[in-house]
Amino acid sequence: MGFGRDVFEFLKQASAAHAKWDIEMSLSIVRSRKKLAILGLMVLPILLINFAFAADMIGGKTAYAPAFYTTQIFVVSIFVGLAAGLITGCIGAGGGFIITPALMAAGVKGILAVGTDLFHIFAKAIMGTAVHKKLGNVSTKLAIAFLVGSGGGTIIGGWINKTLYDTDPLLSEMFISSIYAVLLGLLGFYALFDFIATTRKQAGGKDSGGDAHGGPSGTTGLATTLQNLKLAPMITFDEDFVPGGKQISGWIVAAGGVVVGILAAIMGVGGGFITFPMFVYIFGVSSMTTVGTDILQIIFTAGFAAVGQYAIYGYVFYTLAMGMLIGSLLGIQVGALTTKVVKGIHIRGFYAISIIAGFINRISVLPKKLVELEMLKLDMGLCNSIEFVGNIVFWIVVAGFGLWIFSKFFGNIGKLRQEA
Repeated sequence: MGFGRDVFEFLKQASAAHAKWDIEMSLSIVRSRKKLAILGLMVLPILLINFAFAADMIGGKTAYAPAFYTTQIFVVSIFVGLAAGLITGCIGAGGGFIITPALMAAGVKGILAVGTDLFHIFAKAIMGTAVHKKLGNVSTKLAIAFLVGSGGGTIIGGWINKTLYDTDPLLSEMFISSIYAVLLGLLGFYALFDFIATTRKQAGGKDSGGDAHGGPSGTTGLATTLQNLKLAPMITFDEDFVPGGKQISGWIVAAGGVVVGILAAIMGVGGGFITFPMFVYIFGVSSMTTVGTDILQIIFTAGFAAVGQYAIYGYVFYTLAMGMLIGSLLGIQVGALTTKVVKGIHIRGFYAISIIAGFINRISVLPKKLVELEMLKLDMGLCNSIEFVGNIVFWIVVAGFGLWIFSKFFGNIGKLRQEA
């Protein structure tokens, strides 16, 4: 029971860590006129090219439609980014996990959604990172060992996705949907039970509900055990925080990088969502050192996966990536401001509901995929109905959440201006 709870807490902290990075990168871009100008220059040529060649495929010969420009799909991408940004900014977790499922729900094929999400994360990391400010405590040796592993992991993850797609696009769709269904299911229902428990504690006056996320402090038992494994080469880190520093085997760090790289390439989330908790809770690295190393790994892991595993094969929808980036920048700004006028317990509730909606959306497509792959015998009409209901539930929850956030934002805009 204790182990299971630790796994859920790890996933929850991973979601929060990824959201924190996303917020920092987005605010860094929004607050810089130079970066906003660069974003405009990135979007303009893509739009011009797509207007000129609206009927031509952007990607390679095997890239799956829709990989061409239409006003409709560009607007959809902005709304997907906006929804993810609102969830990230207001809830402080979970927004990055709904991008790929949302793109798939909008009709974008799974492998294209993954590649596009990775490219979107890579672009945000490049634009949002202030290297001279953020990397003061980075451990070069930890970073190198981890990136060697994550580079190999992205090759493995990309190979898995491309092999499944080349074998049968339906198999690829089912695989990506299944991965997301498992992840979002674990996160969503754990968050729901956590929300219910917190609500009961509040009713008894035992909990304030002001913080949506928490986490363990100090070196965990697992981290201590791994640091005691003397498997050369040993890497010394945190010399500025611990006399003589701490040590861990480079092989362990590289193995962690492999896991992150595989998940990044398969899911399209950049790998950052588990790097922070992995470094802090499994490797025992200080949070100060982890921040710098995490920023480095996201840039290189997302970049290598997006370009090396997807873009060169035609699996990146550039127009969508730019639309998502624009939408997410706005959404995160509004969401972050709205947290000042909403209760923490409401944030917990919406976090659980939004993640469960993503879970319902992805699991609802599996019966149809299994029937199409001749792995299951069901009436296709029933399967289509299940998928339709899953889509409707997802978009209603996302739209409802967005309307709630904007109503709180505009309803309290005077108060927010005074605080600013």
